[in-house]
Amino acid sequence: MTTLPEQLMALTNAQSLEELWDMHTRRMAEYGFDRLLYGYTNYRTSNSLGDPADFVILSNHHKRYVEQYIDDGLYFHAPMTQWALENEGACSWARIQCMLDSGALNEAQRRVVTFNHSFQVHAGYSISFRAISSRAKGAIGLTARRDLSQEDADAIWQKHGTDILVMNNVAHLKITSLPYAGPHRTLTKRQRETLEWVGDGKTTQDIATLMGISRAMVEKHLRLARQSLGVETTAQAVLKALLHNQMYRL
Repeated sequence: MTTLPEQLMALTNAQSLEELWDMHTRRMAEYGFDRLLYGYTNYRTSNSLGDPADFVILSNHHKRYVEQYIDDGLYFHAPMTQWALENEGACSWARIQCMLDSGALNEAQRRVVTFNHSFQVHAGYSISFRAISSRAKGAIGLTARRDLSQEDADAIWQKHGTDILVMNNVAHLKITSLPYAGPHRTLTKRQRETLEWVGDGKTTQDIATLMGISRAMVEKHLRLARQSLGVETTAQAVLKALLHNQMYRL
């Protein structure tokens, strides 16, 4: 196992989400947390986390688990999601059992617990990351190996929790700095370049001259960029591309 400084250096030097996520999941598995689910949104409101299509979702859970958990909206009723929205730091999933025993979970929350248990997601920890904006929220669920109980997970955390928390905090900060397109939302080089010029305050004619193309072609690149990003206006496209780090890339 690499040392903590070595792992942090590797995380900060990762050049892609794929590289970072592979590195991070392998390291967490060494501690006994072999299935991770990370989520981040820049579109949180008082009663919503925004469109799931705009989430940054990273996971090494079974594909069917992730699809049902996210696409069916189960995440919104998960007890630890509710905890993450109201808190920062780390929390043992022993909290869920306490809520079950006390009858504090509603029907929707109990359905999520039952769903998790059907995939042997029954022991672990959740980490809620500190946000710099009221619209932003990130969290990660660390699921313990199937042969481990919550008591085992708590013992691991007692011994290594500080290191695990630091590594996840650094991974989160790095993830938010790397480009993320999401499904079917990757911009082409030309679309990205056109949006960058718009972000720099250039007019359509300016952009046409700078890129050596016609105004009609500039408008086409902007239209396709709006479609790719699922927005209505060019201003919204610039903002979303910035939030997902798809602009001004090396």
